[in-house]
Amino acid sequence: MRSTTEALQAFEKSVERYIDELNHISIEQLLAKPSEEDWSIGQMYVHLIRSAQYMHLRNVDQCIAGSDAVLVGTGVKTENGKAAFELGSFPPIRIRVPDSPQYTPQQPDNKEQLIAGLEDVAERMRSTEPTLIQAPPEHTVPHPNFGALNATEWFLLVEMHYRHHFLQLERLKAFLEIL
Repeated sequence: MRSTTEALQAFEKSVERYIDELNHISIEQLLAKPSEEDWSIGQMYVHLIRSAQYMHLRNVDQCIAGSDAVLVGTGVKTENGKAAFELGSFPPIRIRVPDSPQYTPQQPDNKEQLIAGLEDVAERMRSTEPTLIQAPPEHTVPHPNFGALNATEWFLLVEMHYRHHFLQLERLKAFLEIL
C-alpha cells in the first residue's frame, strides 16, 4: 500500500493537472453534457471537491476522533475494497450511481469556484496527512462499496478517486473535441 506521503504528493500533482485542464476549457465546454444522464466536466469537478470535503476527509476526521459513526474493530472490508487497496486504484471502469438530488452534482458557477475548491481540498489533505498517525487503525467508517475503511484508507481513497476521474475527464474532452 502506498504511503500517505506518496499519496499526498500524487494528489497534489492531480490537483495541478485538474487546475491546468481548466485553462484549456471554455465555460460553455465546462457545462456541456454528452446526454441528460451524463455529467459535464464542471459537475465532475464539483463531485471531486464535495466527495473529498464531505465524505472522504470527514470520515478521516471521524476515525481520528472516534465519533459515533466509527466501528471499532467490527467492520469488514468488501472484496471490492480489498482489490482496490491491493491495486492502489479503482478498477478502470465507469461507475454509475443513479441520479438523485443528494448525489448528482450541480453545475458550477464559474472556473474560479472550482479552482478554489480544489485548492481547499489540497490544503485540507496537507493538514490532515500528519494527523493520521493519531488514528487507531481499528477505527473504521463504512464505505458503500468498499466496506470498513480506517482513516489512512479514507485518506488514500481521495487520491485514488481523483486519479480515477481522469478517465471520465478524457471521455468528456473527447466528446467536446478538446485536444
